[in-house]
Amino acid sequence: MSNFEYIIASLPYLTLDYKYEDGQGFHSVLEEIRRDLSEKDNATLDVLIDGFDATKLGPDFYAATLNGSNHFLREYFRFDLNLRNAKVRYLNRVLGRPQDQDVVSGKGKETDQDLDIDGYRFSGGEFEESIRVQNALEGASLLEREKALDDITWEKISSLETFHYFDLTAVLAYVAKLHIVDRWLALDEEKGRELFRKLVQEVKGTFAGVNYQGKEENR
Repeated sequence: MSNFEYIIASLPYLTLDYKYEDGQGFHSVLEEIRRDLSEKDNATLDVLIDGFDATKLGPDFYAATLNGSNHFLREYFRFDLNLRNAKVRYLNRVLGRPQDQDVVSGKGKETDQDLDIDGYRFSGGEFEESIRVQNALEGASLLEREKALDDITWEKISSLETFHYFDLTAVLAYVAKLHIVDRWLALDEEKGRELFRKLVQEVKGTFAGVNYQGKEENR
């Protein structure tokens, strides 16, 4: 059985400008958390960690999490899906591509199992943060955009952990916030440019011959 009271009580309070203590890092804090989690709860945490890896995201991952039993994972990755698709649509507009090209969809083949009557394995549902995300994507600089998007994500995580103090949801929310903090500890202007290039690369498709630096970084 997981010792949630001990785990939560021993963790440092997080803010967006939190800095690790000497010798600490994301993985060292994560290992401290894991030591007091049950095997089942560690497996749930593994799903969250997998979701931080863009190479593991896709229709199958979202189908599993959005149809899973854990409420935090369902709603966190529903938000993540909508946020990523908003970024893709924004890039498509900047790059002159079709709006929905490479958007992650839950649409399955007619022979797929576990589809609802509309033929979808999962749906992003209502995206309450849509307008705020669009405004953030129109920010003046790359770093401003990423900071605004992470602020929105942070608030979403906070809303999902409301009234959860000493349970698995509190742990998952903490790790999700720590992941945001970890990104920003090393972020600078050059990292911001790299972040945009990585974002472009994450969108599946061919960008050969597209001068996205000229279209985007000079805005």
